Amino acid sequence: MSGSQSPNHWTNSTLGQIVVDIEAGKSFRCIEKPPADGSPGIVKVSAVSWGSFNENESKTCPNEKLFNSRHQIYSGDLLMSRANTIELVGACVIVGSVSKRLMLSDKILRIITQDDLKAWILWYLRSKEGRAQIEARATGNQLSMRNIGQTSILEIAIPLAPDRERLGIVEAIESYLTRLDDAMATLERVQRNLKRYRASVLKAAVEGRLVPTEAELARAENREYEPASVLLERILAERRRRWEEAELAKMKAKGKAPKNDKWKAKYVEPAEPEMSELPELPEGWCWVRTEQCIMTQVGHAFSSKEFIDEGVNLLRGDNIGHGTLRWGDNRRRCIQPEALKVHAHLELRPSDIVLAMDRPIISTGLKLAHVRPLDLPALLVQRVIRLRPSIHLGYFEANLQFQSFLNHLNAEARGGGVPHVSEDQIKNFTFPLPPLAEQARIAQEIERLISTYESSTQMVVICERRVSRLRQSILKWAFEGRLVDQDPNDEPAAVLLERIQAERAAGNGKKQSRTRRVNTRSATA
Repeated sequence: MSGSQSPNHWTNSTLGQIVVDIEAGKSFRCIEKPPADGSPGIVKVSAVSWGSFNENESKTCPNEKLFNSRHQIYSGDLLMSRANTIELVGACVIVGSVSKRLMLSDKILRIITQDDLKAWILWYLRSKEGRAQIEARATGNQLSMRNIGQTSILEIAIPLAPDRERLGIVEAIESYLTRLDDAMATLERVQRNLKRYRASVLKAAVEGRLVPTEAELARAENREYEPASVLLERILAERRRRWEEAELAKMKAKGKAPKNDKWKAKYVEPAEPEMSELPELPEGWCWVRTEQCIMTQVGHAFSSKEFIDEGVNLLRGDNIGHGTLRWGDNRRRCIQPEALKVHAHLELRPSDIVLAMDRPIISTGLKLAHVRPLDLPALLVQRVIRLRPSIHLGYFEANLQFQSFLNHLNAEARGGGVPHVSEDQIKNFTFPLPPLAEQARIAQEIERLISTYESSTQMVVICERRVSRLRQSILKWAFEGRLVDQDPNDEPAAVLLERIQAERAAGNGKKQSRTRRVNTRSATA
């Protein structure tokens, strides 16, 4: 063994010296659904993870005759996954109750040993040193499936403590880890509550319940206020003015100055929201579509021939993190600075919002970010959209983070392998618009409350890491003999190992009763 040193009265052994046998199941074509009540099945690789056995991760045997009772899984079995991802290859579990007739597959092994050694083996293999030995013996692609053969498994070195001390260590491990399980469950509950708190803040913000409305304040202060409908009229007028300026500049550049105003009829007003199914809003608010008050721009498909090592950043979907942009060397693409003149309409400005159009929502959240001065100069690339609001930036972003926008993206997404949304689909998003002064107050209050949420979430993450480190520390102390007191009257471990081998040689090392109760804790180390 390498790494930590076990006590002198312990002995070094291998799994091959202390187990009776390792059994593997069979591989054959099954029906890809869990077996019905009473029907035989075979477990998938995903049935076994560290400390967890999921009997529903199984397939149905196509024929009752294929079921082999010799490979049946029973309560108390010590199972190992010999083929899985890099994190789960060699994963072990002691099976709890089993309500289905299930067989081992060729990827799931049963380690046969005496009952009082099962938990010892399980916890050692879940320790940092045990897992390091598993990974060192595993073969295959680091990025996909890894495999470990039965011969290699039997060669895994494992320390062996005397009987009473070993049982005391297992009991202490399970006592400490039960408490850590409870702590982790509490932290996970806090995480869920924090997510609900964040969602409730955003919901209150877009429903006019987070701060006093502008209409309420105006009445209390005996003054007038500008409702959102007037603000929207001004934004739409400014939108038309910018379009007319751009069109006039194009015509003059071509030497075709207009003789009258008929060309202005080409302007297309953005469509208003469909109001029939929208709920009533607070006084002074109105419904708007993104297109009415947000300037959108989709990027350009630059040729790889234009790429250079240093220059103007090209913003791709992979560069968009959660809230900020990330410019790693393996993701960065640049082009010549002269491109800023040719593609001026694609240039980013500070406080622009950018959204990935391919896979806009991933498991960790929305791929949306603010552009900062340090991100510039940069240009948009195809499948990235820039959102430049004519309303308060913070309030608009609150609507993008709210569940209704996420639902809109999910409902409008197209494509199988890589879901994506179009510019028109984003323009069509409808959201509530309050008066401008109220937008600013809402954004300020959101920032204050979300800051509390983020600091609390970060503290929970730190605590979870501490719990994870403490799990491994407990296992490390356990297999260094520092978790329980040592009994000088206990039989030396070397004598125990000799007795195990003698019993095996005499033919007494047989499978233990399947029905015997075994501790089946499933804490994650």
